[in-house]
Amino acid sequence: MSEHASRVASGGEGPPEKRYYRIGEVGRITGIKPYVLRYWESEFRWMSPQKSRSKQRLYRQRDVEIIQLIKKLLYEQRYTIAGARQKLREMGVGRALETGSLALESGDRARYRHIREELSAIRAML
Repeated sequence: MSEHASRVASGGEGPPEKRYYRIGEVGRITGIKPYVLRYWESEFRWMSPQKSRSKQRLYRQRDVEIIQLIKKLLYEQRYTIAGARQKLREMGVGRALETGSLALESGDRARYRHIREELSAIRAML
């Protein structure tokens, strides 16, 4: 098992900073099966990863974050696909993706910054 896969499997710090992730990597990071990710592409227009010359899907970090958000809406908050789509629209995710920045509330930004700092501290201890 690779270092990254073992970190993800053990609930570690999450994905290393890479430019692109293949669908299998995204599946391991998010816990979503590749066939579900492909289905979500048809349901959520914002989810359209680039494709390589060999037609492999190439997800960016921003795509992974959106997938995690969709997973939370569907699996934790129990939204339907249509409800999750509407919630994303209300949150401005589609517009944010088009402009290149995910719209987060100020409280979310502070919380994510705090989590990132904690994770960095843990990584430094290892």
